[in-house]
Amino acid sequence: MGAFAPLIMNAVKALIVIILGWIVAGAIAGMVRRRINKTPQIDPTLGNFAASMVKWVILAIVLVAVLGIFGIQATSIVAILGAASLAIGLALQGTLSDLAAGVMLVVFRPYKLGQYVDIGGTSGTVKDLNLFTTELVTPDNVQIIVPNGQAWGSIITNFSAHDTRRVDLVFGIDYGDNADEAMNIILDVAKADSRILSDPEPWVRVTNLGDSSVDLTARLWCNAPDFWDVKFETTKAVKEAFDAKGVSIPYPHSVEIQKKG
Repeated sequence: MGAFAPLIMNAVKALIVIILGWIVAGAIAGMVRRRINKTPQIDPTLGNFAASMVKWVILAIVLVAVLGIFGIQATSIVAILGAASLAIGLALQGTLSDLAAGVMLVVFRPYKLGQYVDIGGTSGTVKDLNLFTTELVTPDNVQIIVPNGQAWGSIITNFSAHDTRRVDLVFGIDYGDNADEAMNIILDVAKADSRILSDPEPWVRVTNLGDSSVDLTARLWCNAPDFWDVKFETTKAVKEAFDAKGVSIPYPHSVEIQKKG
């Protein structure tokens, strides 16, 4: 038992160092995040990224300290890593790629925290961007983790990049209805909604002659946060206005042809 006493003592010391190091790393990373986020000139995305970087640097130092407890010196660690650099590079190439991509995402900032984006077909609100991954949250509150390498190598669509967005709505009316009257109804509904901007002004035109309807397209501009409310509520308001004015919204009719045999 006495022969194992030094090893047990070193293991206990290493465990204490790991626990304390983890706590200190988290505390300092949180302090860095709060400090950066309190500075208006710095984007919050950088705060999360910097905090993540500080945490991993501290944990790396903790790892070196733990190895030192067991008698492995830092110079030996460097020599071992140098000799095994090729193998480590091949084994961690995906992780290193995510790290490099994370740096690029922070530098070029194609998206920021709180913005709604589509990354390679995956959509959600950006909740976090750290060294290796981007965290998205879908409208139905599902968490999606996207590796930074995949994010940087994909097409990124940022729906929140600009202050305003255009809402496109299509309304079908019967061929027997007056198209000008229907367009004026849509314009009146748009002008009555304070969320719909007057510049650019609302635009309504006849855009298609379908099999069962004359299609009217409305293009309305609003502030980006109001996009979905304007889209849904304007659709409802136009439907109610059409009903009040006697403008009908047709539906497809199927005609059965009976063959006489």
